[in-house]
This record gives sequence, structure tokens and C-alpha cells, in this order.
Amino acid sequence: MTDKGHKAACKKEMQDLKAGREEISHLAEKFEFRDIRPAEGVEAAGIEAVCFPPNEACSEKMMLERAARVPDLFLVAVDRASGRIAGFLNGLATDEERLRDAFFTDARLHRPEGHTVMLLGLDVLPEYRGMGLARELVRRYAEREREKGRCALRLTCVPAKVKMYEKMGFQDEGISDSVWGGVVWNEMSCSLVQPGEEKARKDIG
Repeated sequence: MTDKGHKAACKKEMQDLKAGREEISHLAEKFEFRDIRPAEGVEAAGIEAVCFPPNEACSEKMMLERAARVPDLFLVAVDRASGRIAGFLNGLATDEERLRDAFFTDARLHRPEGHTVMLLGLDVLPEYRGMGLARELVRRYAEREREKGRCALRLTCVPAKVKMYEKMGFQDEGISDSVWGGVVWNEMSCSLVQPGEEKARKDIG
């Protein structure tokens, strides 16, 4: 790379960093990010029904069970102006290494001390898309779970979404064992272990 090219690349990187900080600041002003409240399970199920086709969406019963059992593994973005949930990310903690269909239906599989979080749904209502909210939900969720001592996040997605999740820091591991909804999924993982940290954490919290 020429000196001119290097300077141009550095300038673009600085511009991207500035834009990223501005986006994060704007989203923090517009949305409150917090755990779900059990009473919001019905609202979350309604959002899920908008974001996923019927064969893939979590049922209201399953969503209510998750919200009641593991509210701290939800991260909701609440529109400060309306009080409405604009989007959310949710999962269950485990020491298992692959995402299987049972995680979608049985919240009792949650292990509070688990080193890995199986992400079960990233949902953003259509009217709130295009502003970086999904990316911010993932960023905040990963940061929160890393601080708890978790080692990794895992999820499944359709092939068309692989590139999107790669931009959020996930690595594609190929076809998943999960056949949830009768769909072929790619399984992806995101390490929460920072350089210099131990790869295996024995104590959570």
C-alpha cells in the first residue's frame, strides 16, 4: 500500500469509528436498554410473530416461560418516547457446545453458571430497522455477558444472514444440527474471551 493509500485507509477508519460512536450515543438517547420484565413476555411474543414466520417464531407460551425464568438473559430496547419495546435479544446459558432445538422450547435447560449463551432470537420491529439497533443489541449483550464471565455466544441463522452476523463478530461454523421450523440453519459463534484472558473460566460471577 502506498503512503497515500495508507493515509486514506486511516482516515476512513477514523471516520468509521466516529460514526460508530455517534450511532451508539444516538441509540442510547432514543432507547432504554435493560432486562425484560416478566409482564412484557406477551409483548415480546407479539414482536417475535412480526419478525419471524410462524414455523420459526417462538410461541407466546414459550416466550412467557423464558421471560419468567431468565429475564436477565433478555436485553430489550425500549423506545423512551413511547414506552414500546422496539427490539430484543434473548437466550439461555449452558455448558453445551452446540445449539439444539430443545433450547427453543424448554427454558428449564438454562444453567445460570453456563459458560455459553445460546441466542434464541434477535428481533427488531420493522419501523425501527436501519438505525443500527440490532447491532447495538448484540454489542451490549456481548459486553454484558463477557462481564459476567461467559466465554461465548452461539446462534443459528439462515444462510442469507451469515454476512450480517459476521460483521457483528460471529464466525460461521457451517450447517447446524438444529432443524428448528424445518429450516436448514448455519451455526455461528462469537468468542467473549479477550486476548490475554484464560480461555476457560471456571467461575461465573
